[in-house]
Amino acid sequence: MMSYPIQQIFRQSYGSYLHSHGGSFDSDKVARAIMDCKSPSMGGNRTVCQDCGSTHTHYNSCRNRHCPCCQSLVKEKWIDARKADVVDAPYFHAVFTVPSELNTLIFANRKVLYNLLYSSSSDTLFELARDKRHLGADIGFMSILHTWGSNLSFHPHVHAIVLGGGLSKEESFIASKSDFLFPIKVVSRLFRGKFLHGLKILYQQEKLDFPPNLEMLRYARMFNDFLSTLYAKEWIPHIKETFKGAANVIEYLGRYTHRIAISNSRILNVCPEAVSFKVKDYRAGTNTTMSLHPEEFIRRFLMHVLPKGFVRIRHYGLLSNRSKRK
Repeated sequence: MMSYPIQQIFRQSYGSYLHSHGGSFDSDKVARAIMDCKSPSMGGNRTVCQDCGSTHTHYNSCRNRHCPCCQSLVKEKWIDARKADVVDAPYFHAVFTVPSELNTLIFANRKVLYNLLYSSSSDTLFELARDKRHLGADIGFMSILHTWGSNLSFHPHVHAIVLGGGLSKEESFIASKSDFLFPIKVVSRLFRGKFLHGLKILYQQEKLDFPPNLEMLRYARMFNDFLSTLYAKEWIPHIKETFKGAANVIEYLGRYTHRIAISNSRILNVCPEAVSFKVKDYRAGTNTTMSLHPEEFIRRFLMHVLPKGFVRIRHYGLLSNRSKRK
């Protein structure tokens, strides 16, 4: 029975990982799906050659959205279904990220703060697009949450694929006249303000959990000092025009929509003591190699399991289902 690299890592070391780290229901479900994918435990079907009578057994995929073996076909089907949605106009790629000081708090409150990332970034795009100084129109875009860096560290950020134009109040299409869509400093400060305002409201409503190393934030004075530190930092979103028209946007979408923390193709070597894989150094623009103990590799992989029922690909404005039908 064929075993894929990440599947091999889990089969080899998941038991010892559980013994050392314990597990949760959601992460355990993902781990067992990966280990069972395309194996007899998933069931399958048998094909028989009508000429020679030879048989071949095909085992079923687990279809888990975190499984590296199952994303290619799902991605292609999703892209085919989206082809009718793409407008023949420029598109922009925006990335909304937060300072690393927030990572621990976000990890402890994944569902509520992932949702805050979506709402803050989408409200920023809508507000700037409706401002006549920038566009003066209602736009459409698609947002996708990624939670990882190239080395599997926890790095939550939202990718938004933004239509470079929108509808005016008179429902005429207004195209963006800028190669940058919106001024990046304006985007940065508006996004920062919206996220931190939302974070303060969640704190006041007592909807935040604090891990042991952030217990001091339970006290209002410490939390306000924490917010002040974050307000003082320059947040760094990124916006670039990525393609012109529908011909290129489809391929580009597929690179982001169904990506998971790491693919099998990046794994270079698997042994009982270490897992080696390719890592991209974004500052230098080069690829390097990283090695982790299998248990640490599994720990980092499972950090990126999404909360149950969480919708990762979200459509807004002109690209939402209701607006598309209209």
